[in-house]
Amino acid sequence: MFRIHPLVSVLLCCFTFWFHISFGYLITCSGIVPMRYRNDKVSITDFGGVGDGKTLNTKAFREAIYRIQHLRRRGGTLLYVPPGVYLTESFNLTSHMTLYLARGAVIKATQDTWKWPLVAPLPSYGRGRERPGGRYMSFIHGDGLRDVVISGENGTIDGQGGIWWNMWRQGNLQFTRPNLVEFMNSRGIIISNVIFKNSPFWNIHPVYCSNVVIRYVTILAPTDSPNTDGIDPDSSSNVCIEDSFISTGDDLVAVKSGWDEYGIGYGRPSSHITIRRVTGSSPFAGIAVGSETSGGVEHVLAENIVIYNSGIGVNIKTNIGRGGFIKNITVSQVFMENVRTGIKIAGDTGDHPDNRFNPNALPYVKGVTLKNIWGVKVQKAGSIQGLKNAPFTNICLSKINLHGMTGPRSPPWKCSDVSGAAIEVSPSPCAQLSSPQQSGSCANHF
Repeated sequence: MFRIHPLVSVLLCCFTFWFHISFGYLITCSGIVPMRYRNDKVSITDFGGVGDGKTLNTKAFREAIYRIQHLRRRGGTLLYVPPGVYLTESFNLTSHMTLYLARGAVIKATQDTWKWPLVAPLPSYGRGRERPGGRYMSFIHGDGLRDVVISGENGTIDGQGGIWWNMWRQGNLQFTRPNLVEFMNSRGIIISNVIFKNSPFWNIHPVYCSNVVIRYVTILAPTDSPNTDGIDPDSSSNVCIEDSFISTGDDLVAVKSGWDEYGIGYGRPSSHITIRRVTGSSPFAGIAVGSETSGGVEHVLAENIVIYNSGIGVNIKTNIGRGGFIKNITVSQVFMENVRTGIKIAGDTGDHPDNRFNPNALPYVKGVTLKNIWGVKVQKAGSIQGLKNAPFTNICLSKINLHGMTGPRSPPWKCSDVSGAAIEVSPSPCAQLSSPQQSGSCANHF
């Protein structure tokens, strides 16, 4: 059972209250995609759907979506999933539709993995993320779509990922595991008021997309479930992630943009990503950038974040061979509790798709601002370790307090190949970040 620590709940309420008082309203980026009202409505039961948890409903979902696609009702169509458990194989969505899950509705993935369709690898990855060749299609999939909503009354999309996790543990995977929900080459996407659980691999993966809103979602997977990232915006722009709870086996939110030479060649960055009022726990990172950043990542804002019982609070990660850039990243108003490492920025993280990567393709990391961060029970304050021939520059740490497990101070920071500034940071940062005058890194934040 997943429970939020009482202290976390209090702090989250305080954050929300502070924003109401300060601004008179709750700041949101969700307006980038307007919610659509659909005059035309159909139910999955109209197409033979049976919510008994045993009947396979693949035909019903595919026929319903075929009807929506080809009748093209003005304003689109809402596909209603009433209470019940609807077992199904993977299926594709279409444009101008809403998939609406009633309270008590569960769309559950079949565990017949041998029936799972294969799709081509992403061009910015060159192969499946886990295995060479293609990859299994996501459970709920969309490619080249516009104006799609997945919403409802907190119904559930259950990937039944246990069988996939065991295949990964036993080394039996032939291809890369399926994501729970993936949109490719799409725009005008809203995902809200749905529970996602037990994804075989990454949970929500918008890739090559623009104008995406993910809000009021709950994402759950066991802490030992491999690679069950919560939300991974990937080579996408104008993405809004807000007001969500995530507890999974990997990073809660990880911004990506392609893998080594394939990501460099594809050349599509992730930009203008907002992550706000997200709470959760993970054995890995709360808020992450990377490590697949070969197309570049820029203009990321993460604020009002609560992270507890986690490996790393904030993790910006890349590697030799990645190339690309990470710049103009701001993380602010973060509370973390019981975290092994508070902040980690590293140039030696992640594997490579093959031996054709260019070791001279070094990442460019500049303009990372971390401010107003408070942590308790933090074992290590942090490390910032750039690359010898590509140092990380303009790193700004401001108003950061990371308290240790047994006393008011954590062990010292560990730094190399980095320059920037630090103001009001405890424990005291490394010498490379000791002076606010150094390169003017924090000049725009006071």
